Amino acid sequence: MKELVPIIIGVVVVSVIFVLMLRAGYFLKFSAYWAETMEEMRKCTWPTWDELMGSTVVVSVAVVMLGGFTVGVDLAIASIIKSII
Repeated sequence: MKELVPIIIGVVVVSVIFVLMLRAGYFLKFSAYWAETMEEMRKCTWPTWDELMGSTVVVSVAVVMLGGFTVGVDLAIASIIKSII
């Protein structure tokens, strides 16, 4: 019986929180928010497969170029500092 006491207390606490949230209208607010979000998502224009692949290539090339630039600048600054020291 002693090992059931924490479980019973936990169930009672969760039940009280649930009832308080239900009375305060949080579940209605959340369901309204969810419905509005789904309505807005239906209004969105989604890219076609070709547009998505093109954007992916552009982003990948940009990441590689930025990474290469960062490595190059890092190596240049490191060699300058090494030559000073």
